[in-house]
Amino acid sequence: MATFAIGDVHGCYRELRKLLEIIPLDRERDRLWLVGDLVNRGPDSLKVLRWARRTSREMGGRFQVVLGNHDLRLLAMDRGWVRPRSWDTAKEVLRSPHREKLLRWLARQPLLHREDEYLMVHGGLWPHWTAKQAATWAGRVERTLARGKRKARQLLDPSIDVSEMSAATADLHRALEAFTRLRSCTRKGRLCRHSGPPATLPKGCLPWFEVPDRRSADVTVVCGHWAALGLRIQEGLVALDTGCAWGGALTAVRLDEPTVFRQPALE
Repeated sequence: MATFAIGDVHGCYRELRKLLEIIPLDRERDRLWLVGDLVNRGPDSLKVLRWARRTSREMGGRFQVVLGNHDLRLLAMDRGWVRPRSWDTAKEVLRSPHREKLLRWLARQPLLHREDEYLMVHGGLWPHWTAKQAATWAGRVERTLARGKRKARQLLDPSIDVSEMSAATADLHRALEAFTRLRSCTRKGRLCRHSGPPATLPKGCLPWFEVPDRRSADVTVVCGHWAALGLRIQEGLVALDTGCAWGGALTAVRLDEPTVFRQPALE
């Protein structure tokens, strides 16, 4: 049984289909993972969601998706908590007659998936978390998002100031930031809001996976989100966002070898 992980699709359906033709995936035996941000930025979010939901039915638990910040943004737009902007190409999903079933499927996907020595999230993990603590926090956030509109809105509506939240909700918000938005942070674990390449990080900021004594270093974290980082495979890390929606490529890695498969952007 092989495990193939694919980076941020971002609505790049044509590239996804071509990449799947390259990957030697045995759909009856192998596992297929997606690191989140299935939608937005690219042209075909609706087709990607339809494919993902269908593949989930066909492959069952061997197909795993984790939620990224753009997936959560789409769910927030659906609920009226976020106003679409000109760059929100996932608006086509909201106009689809299949909107309800597609977004119901998307909302059920986890923030973290752990299997064997691999742990998959979209963004990253706070350096002080162990893998077990990260899984615990993911479960807490997932239950909060599913529990009801008020608590979910506090986590997904960017207009709500964290300082106005209770301490417990602020902790959940901080955990969600790690899972979906973390690229770099200080040694003390404070988020650095920087999307450029690591060489341009502000003073005092490090890639989250390079913070000394990171407590999750005993697992290999499979992630995406940081297009400016590009493909990075090293001990304890497989980072897969190669910027397909920005004219880069869509990348997959067979985790157990590892072997890299790449489909350049077609648009």
